[in-house]
Amino acid sequence: MIKRTVKNVSEALQGIESGMTIMLGGFGLCGIPENSIAELVHKKVTNLTCISNNAGVDDFGLGLLLQNHQIKKMISSYVGENAEFERQMLSGELEVELTPQGTLAEKCRAAQAGIPAFFTPAGYGTEVAQGKETREFNGKMHV
Repeated sequence: MIKRTVKNVSEALQGIESGMTIMLGGFGLCGIPENSIAELVHKKVTNLTCISNNAGVDDFGLGLLLQNHQIKKMISSYVGENAEFERQMLSGELEVELTPQGTLAEKCRAAQAGIPAFFTPAGYGTEVAQGKETREFNGKMHV
């Protein structure tokens, strides 16, 4: 576990550059890193891939980064309350990877543990499974 203390959000985000992938916590608008998001807006980093439960709302949370076109790709489980997100996604300006919430949590856990892949029943039989390996476990198909 990383044990590091910083004096402020600017120091916490030292080393964050355009083109990086970052994961932002929170659930809905609760517990989101508001100060970190504000600092990312201020730093004007772009081309970000953001992994988050949701995409904020138009004028709050990740919505602030979306307004400035600082996010190139969103990996999320829920994005339904952000009109700018919807506009960018439908226009092709924003790449989106919608992932069921449990699968998103497991992807994060597996990545932290160094596990390169896992199987889940979520998405089997849908376009999500197209081109991916599938296997049967205990009589149930998994992607």
